[in-house]
Amino acid sequence: MAYLLGLDIGTSGTKTVLVEETGKIVSRALSEYPLLTPRPNWYEQDSEEWWTAVLATVRQALAVASVRGEEVRAVGLSGQMHGSVFLDAKGEAIRPTILWCDQRTQAQCDWITETVGQETVVAETCNPILTGFQAPKIIWLRDNEPENYARVRKVLLPKDYIRLRLTGEYATEVSDASGTSLLNVPQRRWSDVILDRIAIPREWLPEVHESQEVSGQITPAAAEATGLKAGTPVVGGGGDQASGAVGNGIVETGVVSSTIGTSGVVFAYLDQPLMDAQLRTQTFCHAVPGKWHVMGVMQSAGGSLRWMRDTLCQIEKDRAAESGRDAYEYMTEAAASVPTSEGLVFLPYLTGERCPHPNPNAKGVFSGLTIRHTKAHMIRAVLEGVAMGMRDSFEIMKAMGTPFKQVRASGGGARSKLWRQIQADVTGEPHVTINVDEGPAFGVALLAAVGCGVFPSVAEACRQTISVVDELTPQPSEVERHEGYYRLYRELYPQLEKSFDGAQALVDKE
Repeated sequence: MAYLLGLDIGTSGTKTVLVEETGKIVSRALSEYPLLTPRPNWYEQDSEEWWTAVLATVRQALAVASVRGEEVRAVGLSGQMHGSVFLDAKGEAIRPTILWCDQRTQAQCDWITETVGQETVVAETCNPILTGFQAPKIIWLRDNEPENYARVRKVLLPKDYIRLRLTGEYATEVSDASGTSLLNVPQRRWSDVILDRIAIPREWLPEVHESQEVSGQITPAAAEATGLKAGTPVVGGGGDQASGAVGNGIVETGVVSSTIGTSGVVFAYLDQPLMDAQLRTQTFCHAVPGKWHVMGVMQSAGGSLRWMRDTLCQIEKDRAAESGRDAYEYMTEAAASVPTSEGLVFLPYLTGERCPHPNPNAKGVFSGLTIRHTKAHMIRAVLEGVAMGMRDSFEIMKAMGTPFKQVRASGGGARSKLWRQIQADVTGEPHVTINVDEGPAFGVALLAAVGCGVFPSVAEACRQTISVVDELTPQPSEVERHEGYYRLYRELYPQLEKSFDGAQALVDKE
């Protein structure tokens, strides 16, 4: 038996899965690392933490399955998108990586848009310049850390830094590169126009591949460190959302994914690069060759529930440590104990927002809080508020004419039956789950399988390995109740937008 290895360099940790050629997952491993917040709205990580996590999880996944490195036919890489790993002439990181959720670059976004021109930006990239994207981070470094900027020789995305450590190759692929604001998305190549106008050296950027293409081989040094065999091919892989979509089988028209991880993403397959007229969603290259996708991204979906856990749910964490259960299980049980949030509405803008409000100053809010409300109501309000944020993307895509034949729920949010039901009730769309829930790591294992010839295409790999196992349908009474709450949810942001800006101005002065 031969195996495929999928690695996902996530925001909270690295996950590695070992998969048989049939698609059966035989082992998995996870290693977590911290998120650094040196200032409000700044989010960074030490790239060396990712490498340490890769070494630990690869060795663990092999050991648990009793699989030798030489039995692995190919490796696929996924990772959090948009982050900037700045490397010097030796290929060493100059500073901590600035992450996708970082909000420090609004001034640089405005400058790039003005310098390049809004029409040219959209024509080249199919998107506006957003604070989370990579290009404004590069300009921020130039504006604010000129000594570090002078040392830069390469800029890589997170998963591509791991590729460098594994293979010695500077390479990326189209799905992740789409989120840099430097790729011509319709033509699937770097944008000479944008690079020239904002004076970013072309040689700083890696070679661009399609996602299933082999981009390098495991080096002898990496083989010794990981237990893999030297020469094992590593495919392009994908950004976490495109990779997760492959892992969910979102490779045909009408099948849509709704993924709640740290962020929340509604993702739909496209045969052509279509855009929302107001640019509230993002249109990127898909990990399927010659195809694209549209996605709506909210910054803090599962991240909102994690904040709730870490800030207000120590009792649940203590119970989990004693029982061996997950703290989230106790939290969702509490949420289920109250039939409604009783007028409490949560805006999940804890790290700014991206869709439908591209505003780095947006803030989280509990609205309607009374003395009657308990922690259970607050937890339920978080679950419902995140679902309403996801519905924003559903509504935009439907207005674009995106067909919805089936919604596949995935990510940590799909593990809770209560949260899946809330999502179905809030959106009015049935939500199904599939036979695998490893998302991006499984998706890039399938891409690796295509790259080494196990399957003839990405679509065929999905057809042979993925099937629906469960469905939750909307409850009519709950759909009606949530309509009122959704209207209230939608009213709150425009009423509070100026207050968000004012609060951020006060923070900036401190």
